Amino acid sequence: MMAPQRLPPSLLLLLLLLSTSLQKAVSKSNQKSQTHSSYSTTNSLDPNLQYITYPLREESKAAIVEWGNSAIISALDAAVADFGVPTSHSAFFEVETSPILADPVDGRGGKPFINTDTDTDEEYNVPYPGPLDNADEVRGNLLVMTNQANMSGVTMARIAKESGAAALMVVNVDQETPDLIYSLSIENSDEQVYAENEIDFPVVMVSLASGNLITTATVEEGMEEEDIVNNGMPERIRLYAAGDRPFFEDVSSQSPVLYLIHNLMTEEECLTLIDQSKNKMELVVDTNANDNSNGNSNDGPLPNLLEYEVAEPSGSKSINIERTVVWKGQINSHAGKQVEERIEQVTGYPQDQFSDWIVTRHTVGSRHELHYDHHPIYPPVATITVFLNDLDNGEEGEDGENDNENDLGGEIVYPNPVEGAPVMIAPHRGLAVVHHNTDYDGNVDYAAVYGEMTLRGGKDKHQEMKTVKYIAKKYVYAQPLPPSKRLLLPLLAVLTGGKLPKWVIHVHNLCLSTFGLEKGTEYFDKLCTMFPVFVLFVIGAILQRIFQSKLSSLEHPPNGGSGTSNGSSNSGEGAKSKKSNGGKKKGKKNKKLE
Repeated sequence: MMAPQRLPPSLLLLLLLLSTSLQKAVSKSNQKSQTHSSYSTTNSLDPNLQYITYPLREESKAAIVEWGNSAIISALDAAVADFGVPTSHSAFFEVETSPILADPVDGRGGKPFINTDTDTDEEYNVPYPGPLDNADEVRGNLLVMTNQANMSGVTMARIAKESGAAALMVVNVDQETPDLIYSLSIENSDEQVYAENEIDFPVVMVSLASGNLITTATVEEGMEEEDIVNNGMPERIRLYAAGDRPFFEDVSSQSPVLYLIHNLMTEEECLTLIDQSKNKMELVVDTNANDNSNGNSNDGPLPNLLEYEVAEPSGSKSINIERTVVWKGQINSHAGKQVEERIEQVTGYPQDQFSDWIVTRHTVGSRHELHYDHHPIYPPVATITVFLNDLDNGEEGEDGENDNENDLGGEIVYPNPVEGAPVMIAPHRGLAVVHHNTDYDGNVDYAAVYGEMTLRGGKDKHQEMKTVKYIAKKYVYAQPLPPSKRLLLPLLAVLTGGKLPKWVIHVHNLCLSTFGLEKGTEYFDKLCTMFPVFVLFVIGAILQRIFQSKLSSLEHPPNGGSGTSNGSSNSGEGAKSKKSNGGKKKGKKNKKLE
């Protein structure tokens, strides 16, 4: 009787990914029955909800797994374990070696644990299933292993240690949270003793999607199984601390899709945006002029749709918030383009589908009630919100509790995730909050309703910008923006000190009110396309008149130069005329004498 053939470890990992994707598809199908009304019950900010406060990840617990050459570099985000070599010991943390997939892929493969409570031959009481079957390949390399066997982090680290690994990368294949990564921790005192004495190499975790990416890095379409080398993984990879590089933190994998990007912008880049927005701020107008629900008069200002101000159907949501659009588009500075490229790299969205930055300023008492990001002309598929300054949200008092007097507020909250508790995200300079406004089918995701808590008094941790919060938003659209928004409007803003002229906004509103949203937008874009031609025509006409005037003055000057000759000629002619007249008179006189 033939023994059953074992599946390759890389194929097992792909099967795990397929099963997880199938489960997500079923879950998503079940969610389609939910309606708008199921999410609209929470219509105001509630500070008493049991929020989970983010961010949870720390910069010291972030690492990068990288491979490739200078032309094409691939990288994975990894969470560093609470044990093993820390990122602060960079000389010992950084590893450059070959990745080796564990055999069995989950580190156990049905083997029984050894070193149980009855074993007395081992120094440490940390049960594990023994070294890997491919320990000879693993020795001196980075071990890739899944957590499918539900072993503790220290147990998996012991398997790696006994197999001679230089580093351990755990792939999280938990089907309930397949996109989540977290820092593996010590579970008891025995593991504490073992980890402190034996785990002298870095231990990190990556997501299932990242594990699939690295195990298909060298696999090409149509390649036969026998032609795949090293289970599809690259020949060599590099593991190093993330430092001040951007890294991710998953918050909600579905409805809404919500995640954080740490260090998306540097302190200098944040301060530059704040400086570019100064003296350009205006109060947000998010109601119609004929809406009297919040006391607006009929002749009040209209929402500025051109600069992403949208009327809220249930009344104003923005309380004492100022904003401005930093129009840059395709004429952005080198530093600004670097930020755009970084966002494109880490999010996967192309730059031509980005709006310009909308910078908002919150002072004491400012808040933004629960709302959806929507626009009748350019509906955004995602929103990127970046905190531009730090706020210290509570310091521990003598009793170990947060001191409310130092609680500055200003957090972003998502109260209605389909799964899990309500989410609260505290301000941290350079931290980006990314959420999707639509689901996988392109429909509005009503679970993406969010708001900003009231900003209270106090100073930030650097004793600067007291009681002020700055954030910058960038909307992502399904289609590229027209040239009017990417080129002409930024040029007009530059000519007027960085702020779009009021007459442009009035023309846009006139087009919309006269021709409707669709046709009005089309005609406005055509006007913007024709405007440069009109300007060139006017400039050409002015230059032509100037040239003709100069030419005319050269041909018929009022005095001097050739004018003297003409004057002399005229004088001569006058003299001749007088002389002739004089002769005639003289002739007449002589005739009388005769």
